[in-house]
Amino acid sequence: MIRDYTAAALLQTGPFEIGDALERGSVIRFPQCPFPLAAAADIALLRDELPKQLNTKNVSYHPESDQVHGIRAGGPLRDVAYRLLKAHSASVEAFLRRTIPHLTKDWTVGTSSFRPIQEKGRNLKPHASNELIHIDAGAYGATNGDRILRFFVNVSAAEDRVWATKGTFAELYPKYAAAAGIDGRRKVDKGAVGQVRTAVLRSLVKAGVKEAMVADSSPYDRLMRRFHNFMKDTPSFQARDADYREMRFAPGAAWMVFTDTASHASVSGQHALVNTFIVRLAQCRLPDSAPFNILRNGRAA
Repeated sequence: MIRDYTAAALLQTGPFEIGDALERGSVIRFPQCPFPLAAAADIALLRDELPKQLNTKNVSYHPESDQVHGIRAGGPLRDVAYRLLKAHSASVEAFLRRTIPHLTKDWTVGTSSFRPIQEKGRNLKPHASNELIHIDAGAYGATNGDRILRFFVNVSAAEDRVWATKGTFAELYPKYAAAAGIDGRRKVDKGAVGQVRTAVLRSLVKAGVKEAMVADSSPYDRLMRRFHNFMKDTPSFQARDADYREMRFAPGAAWMVFTDTASHASVSGQHALVNTFIVRLAQCRLPDSAPFNILRNGRAA
């Protein structure tokens, strides 16, 4: 499930090699981040000081508003977080445009976040827990079948970030769709009422109510949320059986994955940079591998 690319290997890739691997559910790992990171002193400052000034679990830069959220207002730490996350967002975006250009057409560039809290032992409710294996459902409101791409960098000083997986959506669907209540051909497109709702919410966003888009939904996104919750609520699914695998990402490593396709859990690790993008399904070369079409057709490709 993991495919490693060194700097030298990246130079040898074909134009669609990495993008196709992502669509199939692979985790693309770079033993060293493939572009320069922020100054070590700034990263160390965020590692040491952010946990003391958090308002939420992450500190995030929002490119649509050019603002950073999740940290107490004012002060030099906020300035460092803003500068670092904005620059990192630009670096990740530029790298992806070079590496998977066909998937970046018409995409949505989402947040650039710093996760400063240890993942292990957070004692969160199941639906909020990153420690439980899941597939991502929804990002910034309804995805309507578009793909959730995330790019991670482990900026811990010494600790690996450990993930667990039980396979891809295409592998999990035949095993668990009936139990989760998502089996059979499903309506995944929005109807006329849903389209009107989306138009109203988008008008509110343009008017300055940026939280309105989070309220959007679609039949597809509701099915994915049902599967996400089933996975987290089912102890037998979470069991460390023959399908359970762990992946390790050393300090300085980076990785990217379609998190709506590859099941994953953050078993342990602290201090990571995470960038989110919404990739248009229309730009995918392997659309039958996408959860949207698996749900629509009632079977995995």
